[in-house]
Amino acid sequence: MPLLMACSVSYKFTGSSIDYTTTKTIEISDFPLRSAYVWAPMHSMFNNELSDIYARQTKLRQVKRQGDLQLAGEIVEYSQFNKAVSADGFSNQTQLKMTVNVRFINNKKHTDDFERRFTATAEYDASQQLTAVQEELVTQMIKDIVDQIFNATVANW
Repeated sequence: MPLLMACSVSYKFTGSSIDYTTTKTIEISDFPLRSAYVWAPMHSMFNNELSDIYARQTKLRQVKRQGDLQLAGEIVEYSQFNKAVSADGFSNQTQLKMTVNVRFINNKKHTDDFERRFTATAEYDASQQLTAVQEELVTQMIKDIVDQIFNATVANW
């Protein structure tokens, strides 16, 4: 008697593990700049990228209030410091750091609620002016932080 075995593989192409039968909306509040040092474009770049990742990778409808999922917070740090010193005693690497404080509420499952800080860094050669590399580095850090937030809120890795 032949033995039949079957297995099933399922994929989620949304990049998230959301139960869309109960969770249908997300409210993403504006994340203001609250750090001592700021670069003005960072505010809109971050908020746009955060909103876009949920629009691209989930079927959640974004609402202004009373979302099933709620994201709020602020950009609390944007700083730079010398990372490495060369043999002549001068800095040859500078590191940028960005930190975002996030408050997440899952109105369908409050055990998932959290308040947490997410940080990203990027380095550049100290011989370069920050203004020459700032947009590219901030874009990289924003993408990194937004990915971290997305994974912590809906990807459930």
